[in-house]
Amino acid sequence: MLELRGVHAAYGRSRVLYGVSLAARRGEVVCLLGRNGAGKSTTLKAVMGLVDVVAGDILLEGRSLRGRPTHEISRLGVGFVPEDRRVFSDLTVLENLRVGERPGADGWTVERVFALFPALRPLAGRRAGSLSGGEQQMLTIARTLMTNPRLLLLDEPAEGLAPVVVRALAEDIAAPRDAGLTIVLSE
Repeated sequence: MLELRGVHAAYGRSRVLYGVSLAARRGEVVCLLGRNGAGKSTTLKAVMGLVDVVAGDILLEGRSLRGRPTHEISRLGVGFVPEDRRVFSDLTVLENLRVGERPGADGWTVERVFALFPALRPLAGRRAGSLSGGEQQMLTIARTLMTNPRLLLLDEPAEGLAPVVVRALAEDIAAPRDAGLTIVLSE
């Protein structure tokens, strides 16, 4: 599904990744662990085309992603949830979900997302900016699932969340994985 082969990446002239390799099969969860500054977030951003890959290759189902623009990588089935809970604050929960919607035969629907994250259902009419951090994180993941990704990249999904919310989120993430979604997350 996803393979990184000796990836070196840079922000301008500053090299930030050196020879990163990993593989994730369909339906697998891979967790990148390490101290702050180890390159976990940068590795996910490299997959998404948000940092320059200067050597090595990134393959999605055998197809190189290197040099492709982010919007094209997204269309190929890669969803990215950044660490800073990007919601559209002035839109409602339901409107946020509709922004990400990409209809598909067996794809994610609003009802399916509400089944996965039942805590979001009663909040459907609330402005996203008024939600708690945990609720915003669920909404960000839910909106990304609405794009029907085959590969989901989660950058520090538990950052700043209460332990009870982290446990619930871990259980919620297991369901799409069981349906064949590949998940790579950093912590």
